[in-house]
Amino acid sequence: MKIKKPSLSFWQIFNMNVGFLGIQFSFGLQQTAVNPIFSFLGAHHEDLPLLNLAGPVTGLIIQPIIGAISDKTWSPRWGRRKPFFLIGAVIGSLCLFAFPFSPALWFAVGLLWILDVGNNMAMEPYRAFVGDKLPNKQLSFGYQMQSLFVGAGIVLANASIFLFQDWFGTAEAVEASSGIPKWLYYSFFIGALLSVSTILWSVLKTPEIPPSDDEYEDIKRHNALPLSDRIKTPFLEIGEAIKDMPKFMWKLSGVYLFQWYALFVYWQFIAPMFKESMGFNSSEALSQAAKMNTTYNISTIVFALALVPLALKFGGKKVYVFSLFLTGIAMLSIPYIQNPLLVILPMILFGIGWAAMMGIPYSMVSKIVPQERRGVYMGILNMMIVIPMGIQTLTFGPVVKNLLDNSAVYAILFGGVFFIIAGVLALRLKQPTSNEDDESVAALGGSGH
Repeated sequence: MKIKKPSLSFWQIFNMNVGFLGIQFSFGLQQTAVNPIFSFLGAHHEDLPLLNLAGPVTGLIIQPIIGAISDKTWSPRWGRRKPFFLIGAVIGSLCLFAFPFSPALWFAVGLLWILDVGNNMAMEPYRAFVGDKLPNKQLSFGYQMQSLFVGAGIVLANASIFLFQDWFGTAEAVEASSGIPKWLYYSFFIGALLSVSTILWSVLKTPEIPPSDDEYEDIKRHNALPLSDRIKTPFLEIGEAIKDMPKFMWKLSGVYLFQWYALFVYWQFIAPMFKESMGFNSSEALSQAAKMNTTYNISTIVFALALVPLALKFGGKKVYVFSLFLTGIAMLSIPYIQNPLLVILPMILFGIGWAAMMGIPYSMVSKIVPQERRGVYMGILNMMIVIPMGIQTLTFGPVVKNLLDNSAVYAILFGGVFFIIAGVLALRLKQPTSNEDDESVAALGGSGH
């Protein structure tokens, strides 16, 4: 028997998503600070893609497995998804605290692998957690609220970088040092604190919905299996889910290939680009990249919830397609703007795109996958993110070295073209429908329970 989910109030949806602030603060540091840290420790341009292999590999392995395991988990005290993102937050917090003390490049790269394990362990169950709690009529609002916290976490991370650099560091000291500048330590310490505290807020404020009788019986049967069979189950679940995957998700995977390849190019090469296009030193380039990322994530915060009524009126597909084209235009324009203030303007368009990318595909997919498989399908959706990232880490080093004249400017333009291609492919998506609640109902129906 299917459980009827009550509509939740604004603040209930807000509280359940607060934990994403800490996860995304960590992600913001990875976007902006980790590659410059690799450079501070001796990495070259062509090394950066491969040094970021941790994200794709751990995402590919951890997210679908944790999703499948959490689908088969229930504790009356701890719930289904919350134990996983709490453990992930603790792992991430410890790594963030240790990161600025990295004595060598190999140490920082190793920490990135462990940090990505923690972040992926927290991320995937959190996506399923929102789908578990909300009726279909509130899914768009729930995932766009998550986009708001994505933006807020990354804004705080990037703002901390350029503010601490301004307050506590000097360009000359950074250029003369052979390691990580001391002013960068503070951002990682704040991230370590937020990683655990925000997750705890959501864990304590949001009860999970118990499984239905049929789901609970299935969970008990699974837990009664021998250990070897329980270990095999997540892999079998993933295989079965991929075999039964809706056509919409297969088409979305083509869009994601170009979208996420381009995003990884942006995060890796935006700071090096400013050294080329504006003649900045390493510290100035890192600070400018942090300002760029802060701007687009402020734009994400502003537009995340505004996209909900637009998606309801025009459909999620049209809003998503439009956002991809806006992001492509932003990336294609950045290298040609020489003013450090004016170059921030395209990031408003980038932020609108990022808000749509981090919410709309999840709400569309969540409506068409079965509740009992939501965890594994959210894991598969994230596989569609990390596989393009993995391809990028393995291929873009030779591409930038041999085809793009080892130029970070050309790398950013390359990413812009890929976003345009993603937008064209997204035109082929067919808007998914659901047999459950009508999406046209207002996003905030009911007072909640």
